[in-house]
Amino acid sequence: MPSRQIETDLVHLGRPHSEGRRFVNPAVQRGSTVLFQTLDDLIAPEDPFGSLRYGRQGTPTHRAFEDAITQLEHGYRTFTAPSGLAAITLVLTAYTSAGSHILVSDNVYSPTRDFCTGMLARFGVETEFFNPALGEDIKTRFRKNTAIVFLESPGSLTFEVTDVSAIAHMARQAGIVTAVDNTWATPLFFQPLQHGADIVIHAATKYIVGHADGMLGTVTVTEACEPALRRAAYQSGIATGPEDAYLGLRGLRTLSARLARHQETGLTLARWLQAQPLVTAVLHPALPEASGHALWKRDFTGASGLFSFCLKPMRRETVAAFAESLQLFGMGFSWGGFESLITPELKPRSRSVMAWPTDGVLVRLHAGLENAQDLVSDLEQGFAHLRQT
Repeated sequence: MPSRQIETDLVHLGRPHSEGRRFVNPAVQRGSTVLFQTLDDLIAPEDPFGSLRYGRQGTPTHRAFEDAITQLEHGYRTFTAPSGLAAITLVLTAYTSAGSHILVSDNVYSPTRDFCTGMLARFGVETEFFNPALGEDIKTRFRKNTAIVFLESPGSLTFEVTDVSAIAHMARQAGIVTAVDNTWATPLFFQPLQHGADIVIHAATKYIVGHADGMLGTVTVTEACEPALRRAAYQSGIATGPEDAYLGLRGLRTLSARLARHQETGLTLARWLQAQPLVTAVLHPALPEASGHALWKRDFTGASGLFSFCLKPMRRETVAAFAESLQLFGMGFSWGGFESLITPELKPRSRSVMAWPTDGVLVRLHAGLENAQDLVSDLEQGFAHLRQT
C-alpha cells in the first residue's frame, strides 16, 4: 500500500481489525484484574511494551489510542496520563534525580514552571530557565549534571517559536534528553521527534479530545528513552480511565477537519484585531509580522486557533466590561474544544529571563468552530464597551 497522508491515518489508526462484522469504534473496556490461565503466565517477565497484566497498565482501549498517537508522532511508544500536567510531571521525574540540573524554556505553561520551582526543587533538582530564542547557544548552558531540556513551542500565552531542531541537536551531542510540549500544534502540524527531540508531550485534553469533555495527557518517546519512562509510570502509579482514552480516539477522527476550521477562524480574528487601535500587538506565529514567523513557516505545517493579543493599559473594570459583554466567547481555563474562549491576564505572568510583552493587558483567545463573522461581530460589540468605559 502506498504511504498515506496524516489526515487518512487520523481516521484509521487505533482501530484494530478483525475478521467478519465489526463495529467502527473499538470498545470501551473497563477492568482492574487480568486473569491468567497458567502460573507461568502469571509470573512471566514483563513485556517491554507492557503486556496487560493489571488495570493500572491500561486496557485494549488504551492500547488502541496509544498506538495511534505513537504512529502519528513517529515514536517508539506512547504512555497516557490523567492530564497534560500529569504527563509533564511524569517526564520531569523520569529523567531527573537529586542533584540534577534541567533547562526549561522561560515561556512554558505556568503549572510546568510551578512544578519545577516547587516539587522538583524540594527533591534537589535545580531548574534554570532560558530564553526560547537561544537556539544552538543552548550549549553554553549545559553542565555535567544537565539531565533534560524542556521546551514548549509556541510558548504558553506569548507564543514565541523555538528552534527545536537546533536545541535538540546540541542536547543530543551532549547526551541530554530533549522534551517538547506539542499541545498547540498537535501531531498534525508539528512532529518534534522528526526534528531531533526525544520526547513529545500532549495535553490531549485540548485539541485531541477536542470536545471539552475529557482530561488526558500523552507522552511519546524514542526507543532509547522508553525504559526510564516505563519505570517512572509504573512506580508512580499514574493511570487513566478507559473512557478518557476512548474520548482521545474519538477526537482523533475529526482532528484534521476541526483544526482546519480553528486555523482559518483564528487567522481571521487575528487580522481583525491587528486593525483595532486599542490593540498594541497580536501574538500569533502564523502572522508574517510575528517575530517567530520564519521558524514557524520552516517547521510547522499549520496553526491552531489559540493566540494572544495585547491591549493598551486600562482599568480592571474596563477589561471586565469587555469580557463579560461577549456572547460567543466563554471565560474559562482551557482551549482546544469546539467553543471559543477568552481569558484576560490582568497581571504579568512570571518570566525569569524574558520581558513580558506588554505593559497593558494580555488577552488569550481560542477561536472555536463558530462562524468566523459571528465571532468578529461579537468582538466588535465587545470593543465598543472598551471604547465607552
